[in-house]
Amino acid sequence: MMAGLGHNNGPTLESGQTWRTIAWRKARTELLPKLPLEVIRIRVKRAQALGLPYKTYAGIRASTGHDLVGFLFSSNALGVYRAGQAAPVLVTQKLDALRACQQLGLAHRRIDLSQITSLDHIAEAPDPHGSWSATRTCMKDIIRVTGQPADRFVVIGDTMFERDWAEAGQMAGYLSAAGYFAPAV
Repeated sequence: MMAGLGHNNGPTLESGQTWRTIAWRKARTELLPKLPLEVIRIRVKRAQALGLPYKTYAGIRASTGHDLVGFLFSSNALGVYRAGQAAPVLVTQKLDALRACQQLGLAHRRIDLSQITSLDHIAEAPDPHGSWSATRTCMKDIIRVTGQPADRFVVIGDTMFERDWAEAGQMAGYLSAAGYFAPAV
């Protein structure tokens, strides 16, 4: 049977699976940088200062090529769901323990995050029913206040629409509140 238009007449994908796996692993190993031990130690300390597991920190750093400078916490991620409610003590303790990073809180109009003193800036969160372009504009405006590029921030959220904030604002990534505050929740 003749191969169709655009076919390079190479072997089928079913043949040579083992060899492709070996070649992929070798290429992946060569792609990863060989970091000196001291650099790894510095990055482990940085991950600890940000309250992240090293593997998570290293993954974000590798995907963006930059160090993280801060987090955007949704009011849901902070455990504040209604007006007048205080954030859980263990959540505020983790925020207070963060070092060398900016902390931004995002809340809807009716929710007040001012009792969380470690937040550097509090802004109104994007409308969950708003358009993609409105969400993108809102996130860009929030980040502009920091004077830092958006891809140096991670969104910590608790809902699917908060995950979209990271993508709309071209952030470094998204982490679930359950994952980030795991010991605290």
